[in-house]
Order: sequence, then structure tokens, then C-alpha cells
Amino acid sequence: MKEFHDIAWYVKALSKELPNDIRNPAPQRLLGGLAYIIVIVACIVAMNKFDINLVEKLMFSLVLGFSFASMGLLGHEILHGTVVRTPWLRNLLGGIAFAPLSVSSRLWIKWHNTTHHAHTQDEEKDPDAWISLEQLVKSPKIVRWVYRLPLGFRAFVSFVSLSFTFSMHTMRMFFMYINEFKSKKLVVWLEMLIPWAVWFGLLFYVGFNKWVFMYVIPLLIGNFIVMAYISTNHRLNPLVPINDPLANSLSVTVPKFIDVLNFNFSYHVEHHMFPGINPKHYPLIKAKILEHWPERYFHMSLVKALITLWKTPRVYYKETEFLDPRENTAYDSLGNGLDINNIKFKKLKSV
Repeated sequence: MKEFHDIAWYVKALSKELPNDIRNPAPQRLLGGLAYIIVIVACIVAMNKFDINLVEKLMFSLVLGFSFASMGLLGHEILHGTVVRTPWLRNLLGGIAFAPLSVSSRLWIKWHNTTHHAHTQDEEKDPDAWISLEQLVKSPKIVRWVYRLPLGFRAFVSFVSLSFTFSMHTMRMFFMYINEFKSKKLVVWLEMLIPWAVWFGLLFYVGFNKWVFMYVIPLLIGNFIVMAYISTNHRLNPLVPINDPLANSLSVTVPKFIDVLNFNFSYHVEHHMFPGINPKHYPLIKAKILEHWPERYFHMSLVKALITLWKTPRVYYKETEFLDPRENTAYDSLGNGLDINNIKFKKLKSV
């Protein structure tokens, strides 16, 4: 892909074709959050009250984990201001939605809305961009050693780590940005600590054995589901010199009922193009994108995207390729030759 346009260019091109009321907030989306809160509370109460077997505990944990993830995806939507606009109410409701994953509202706005969206796939400025060869060379020896392990083993470890990566990255972002909040630093600390206090309070109330199935396993499942989306949002795309959502983002397809349950989070190109529009409108925006730039719009099934992630390395090489440092091989990225049905690589003479 040689031609890049910034987000404003796309907004200008499409805005006149969109309904006038499309930017209105959608407070009715909170009903989905209320439903998930009822499910979470009901599951925890049932697990505490009734004597259930291991299989039943795991089924409850699965439901809780899916609910944790979906609440986080709703929190993402709320904190973009597409559900309610009043700042204090937006932050409160976003914090409640993110409570299962223990994410501060203000931290998320700083890390995700302000920084990630403004600098998507910028090697230096995007806090979510994957490591480049230049950054790898400067990394600690242990990190460089990890990237010398066989690609298949690295892929396996990466997929297992999806079950805790979101929580771990959240803590990394917390300590990266906490000093920038100044007068609001205490508030951000409280937004992080209160959910943890609630969950550890549950531990002391129900005991460790029940708590593992009520919180620990659901948290791992919730992490995995959220990261299954997040890891495919940009990691098959190149690093880019201009924040172009058709170059740096990928939308995935899932069954319609999953889109309903996950608040249309699969529409990620659309989200980066119009983050201020509620995701319920993203099917319309997708249709408009396909009318104008069908050859530049990246989308595939979530399963196919995950398989492609498994088969390709995660070190950026010259911005548009992925490098396997162990084998000294380079793989193409989306828009730069990557064929997801026939993944190929080339041998490099030297890096």
C-alpha cells in the first residue's frame, strides 16, 4: 500500500453520506451492560449458594469470563462518549463496565483514546504497537533470547499468554502514565484499586476454592476473549507514517449473535475511522467504506486472523514486513503482499 490518508480525509469523504443523527449517543446500550451485571451477580450467588460439581463450576466460569470480556468491550464504547456524553457519568459507567477487568476510566481514556487512536501503528508513539527490529536490538538480553526461540513455540506461548496479557498490559500502562495525571493521580489510583478491593473482598467472603471459579478463571477467559480481538486489530498490519485506518487496522467477522453480545467490537476499521460514532452504526459505515475503497478495506474472519497471527512472527522489519530473528526470514504484512491463504516468507541475507 503506497497511498495513505489521515482520518480527517476519510471523515470528510463519508460524512455527507451518513445520516444526520448518526453521531448521537446511544444510552440504550446500557441495557446490555445491566443484563451482564445481572448475569455476573446471579452466577456468583449461585456458585456460592449451591453445591455444584466441577463441570458445573467450569460452565459458570465460562459464562462469567464471557460476561467480563463483554463488559470490558462495553466500557470501551462508553468511554469513547458514544453512549453518554456527560464526562462524570461517562467515567462512572465506564469504570463500572471495566470493573471485572480492573481498568481505570481515566487511564483508559489517556492510554487508548488519546494516545493509541491518535498514533495508531506509529513505532514510537503507539503504546500498543508491536516491537520493531530496532527496538528489539535495544531490548534486554532475555527479550532478544525469547525471539530466538522457534516460531511455533513462540506462537504457542503468545496464544497462552492472551489469557493474562490484557491485565498485564493495563498495569504497564498504569505505571507509564500515572505521573501525567497530576491533580487527578489519586482518583486514577482509586479507580484502579477499588475493583481489585472488591474482587479480593470476595475472596475473603467465599474462600479461595470458590473464588478461583468466580474470579480467577473468568478473568483468564475474559482476558483471552478481549485479546483475541485486540491482537487481530493491528498486529497483521504494517507500521505506517500516517494514521490511516484502512492501512493500519483490520476488521474481523464473527457470527451475528456474537456481534450483538460483544457490542460490534469486531468492526475495528470503522471504529478507528469514526471513534465518536456508536458501534451500532458500524455496519452502515462498513457498507460505505466498501462502496468507496473495497480494495483497501481489510477484513477476515476472527478465526482466520488468529490462524494468520499464529503462522507469522511479530517483529516489525522495515515497517511493512515481519521478521523471524531465529530463521532470518521476512513475512509480508496486510497491504504489502500478505496472502492469508498462502503465507510465504523470504530468506534474508543479513539483518
